[in-house]
Amino acid sequence: MKKALLPMALAAALPMTAMADISLYGRAHVSLDMLDNGAEYSELNLSSNSSRLGFKASKEFGDLTAIMQIEQQVDYDNGEAFTSARDTFVGLRGSFGMVRVGQFDTPFKRARGPANLFGDQVGDMRNLTRVGDARFDERNPNTIHYQTPKFGNAQFNVAYSINQNDTATDGASDDALSLSVTYAAGPVDVAAAYETYGDDHSRGERDGMRLAVGYDVTSKLKLVGFFQSVDYEGSDALTSDVFGVGGEFKLGPDTRLRGHYFHRSADSDNSDSGLFTVGVEHRLDSAVRVYLNYAAVDNDDSVGLNPYNQARTTSVPGADGETSSGLSLGFRYDF
Repeated sequence: MKKALLPMALAAALPMTAMADISLYGRAHVSLDMLDNGAEYSELNLSSNSSRLGFKASKEFGDLTAIMQIEQQVDYDNGEAFTSARDTFVGLRGSFGMVRVGQFDTPFKRARGPANLFGDQVGDMRNLTRVGDARFDERNPNTIHYQTPKFGNAQFNVAYSINQNDTATDGASDDALSLSVTYAAGPVDVAAAYETYGDDHSRGERDGMRLAVGYDVTSKLKLVGFFQSVDYEGSDALTSDVFGVGGEFKLGPDTRLRGHYFHRSADSDNSDSGLFTVGVEHRLDSAVRVYLNYAAVDNDDSVGLNPYNQARTTSVPGADGETSSGLSLGFRYDF
C-alpha cells in the first residue's frame, strides 16, 4: 500500500512548473444482495463491485501527448485497498492514434460495450461469457496496444500480450492477440472483436469472436444484441456460443428500466444455461446512482452457472441443474 501511494507523494512534492496534468479518480460501487444458488445456499451478502481508485497524468509536447495511468481495486465490503491491479499503463497519443504498454482491458473485453447493460452488477452478461478457463474478458499483462485514429466513424485496435509472467519462458507460447473494430454513428453503436491465446497459456489454448450492437430506436428506447463464439482446445464444456438481446427504456430524465436475456449453448450435452436480468436505475446526480436488479440463471443438468459471480467480491458456486438467482440493491458513486 505504501508503494502504491508513493507516486502520489512524489507528485505532490514536485514544483508546479514540472508537473504534468494529474488527476485523481475512482468509483465506489457496493450492493446488498440476496443470493440463492437453487440448492442449499440462500443468504444476504454485501459486495464491492469493481470499485477502484486511480490517478492519471498527461503531458503535451509538440503534437504528442504522453499519458500514464495507475488504477487499483478497492474492496469496500472488507476495507481492503489496492487488492489487485486494474488498467495501468504508459504511452503516447497523437495524430497517429495511440500506443501504450502495460496491463489493461483487451480490445475483445471492451467490445461488449454496446450491449453492456448490467456491467459489474448482479446479472452481468459475463456470468455466461466468461466461464472457467474459457475466459476472454481479461486484463492481460505485458501488453502492447495500438489504437488507430478514427477513420470516419470507425476505429481499430490491436493488442499483443507478449507473455503472462514478468520474464518470458524460453520456448513457451503463452502470448495473446486481441483485435477489434468499433463503429459509432448517430443511433448505431457496433463493436466486433477476435482474440486468441497460445497453447502454453496457463488457462489453455483458445480463441473467440464477438459482436455487440446497440441501437437507439428513439430518444427513450435503446435495443442491444450480442453474440460470442468460443473454441476451447480439448473441452466441449468450455466450447460454446452465447447470444442474446436486451433493451433500456428511459422512464424519465434520471430513471432507466433495463432488461436482457442471454443463452449459452455449450458443445457438451446437457450444459446449456439461460440468463435473465431486469433492473431499474435512478441517478441522484451525474456521479451518483442507485439501482435494484433481479437476475436468474436456469441451468441444464450438467452445468451450474449463476448471475452474481463476475466483477464482485461475493462469490458463491452455482448448483448443477438448478436455477440460481440474485436480488441486488446497489449504490455507485463515481468521482
